[in-house]
Amino acid sequence: MNDFFDALKQYAVFRGRTRRRGYWLFHLVYFVLFGLMTVMDNLLGTPFFVYLMAAALTIPSLAVSTRRLHDSGRSGWWQLISLIPFVGFVILIYFFVQPSDNDNAYGLSPLTSS
Repeated sequence: MNDFFDALKQYAVFRGRTRRRGYWLFHLVYFVLFGLMTVMDNLLGTPFFVYLMAAALTIPSLAVSTRRLHDSGRSGWWQLISLIPFVGFVILIYFFVQPSDNDNAYGLSPLTSS
C-alpha cells in the first residue's frame, strides 16, 4: 500500500525511476479500487465513481509507468507503443517486467540508492 501512496505523492513526476515492485503494486491497488468503484456504481446505477477514479489516477498511472520504463533504460514515450493493436500491449508488458538497469541516463539505480 505504501508503494501506491508513494506514487500518489509523486503525482506528476515523470523523471526518475521506479522499481518493478512499486509499479506492479500501484497497478494492483488501482485495479482493486477500480473493481470496488464498479461494484459501488452498479449498486447506485451510475458510472460516477469509476469515471472520477479514472480521471484522478490517469496522470499518476502514466507517471509511474514512465518511471518504470526509465528504470529499464527506456524513454517514457515507449508507452505509445500500446496504441498498436494486440502487439503493442504485449511489448509494453515485456518492458515492464524486465529487471532494473544499473545506473543509467535517468538516474541512479533504485536498488543501490535505497
